[in-house]
Amino acid sequence: METNNFNYVQSEQETSTMSKTFMASVFSWMAAALVITSVVAYYFGNSMELISLLVNAEGRGLSTLGYVVMFAPLGFVLAMSLGYNKFSYPILLFLFLVYAGVMGASLSFIFLVYTTGSIFGTFLSAAGMFGLMAVVGYTTKTDLTKFGSIMMMGLFGIIIASIINWFLQSDSMGYIISCIGVLVFTGLTAYDVQKLKRIGAGVEFGIESTNKLVIMGALNLYLDFINLFLFLLRLFGSRK
Repeated sequence: METNNFNYVQSEQETSTMSKTFMASVFSWMAAALVITSVVAYYFGNSMELISLLVNAEGRGLSTLGYVVMFAPLGFVLAMSLGYNKFSYPILLFLFLVYAGVMGASLSFIFLVYTTGSIFGTFLSAAGMFGLMAVVGYTTKTDLTKFGSIMMMGLFGIIIASIINWFLQSDSMGYIISCIGVLVFTGLTAYDVQKLKRIGAGVEFGIESTNKLVIMGALNLYLDFINLFLFLLRLFGSRK
């Protein structure tokens, strides 16, 4: 009986170690992607020469390259999600890092709308909220599966409402969408971290499938953070 208890404790410790190792890899690649995005966004946003490549000659709309940069991130996410089983780990990692760079160029426009100080302040606020909810998701014993389903329903609602408001151009509706967006992506952060922790507890390290799961997990958390940051910026960012 004592031997069985020892084996159980040992197995539990091994599972915990695997989760920690997996999550450390996920957060490392997420952080690397955020660094790439931040650097590219900053240099594009503060260089009129680079920004001019994304707008037309009159400066009243996007250039062809600008439209490509705006919609390319969505294409990368779809490609990585739909091609997950076909792509090798190096290709998936390459797409993820290139995606982070393209996203940086896409986000560079926020430097034309908001003050640099408010952008950095909001980024730090988003990092704090994300970190807090990541800890909650990792440490809580409560199963967040049902909660995650509710958050996903909220996400679909935000998408539909955003499409409608694209035509209506209502500031009030935009404010409400941003408030709900902050709540949804704050909740999704906790849910996604718990989900990834459970995935990490059952993987085998050193094989390609696990490496690919790490990249997709990093992409998931990266998207949570970016969307949380953007919704916070729309609510509290100081416009020029």
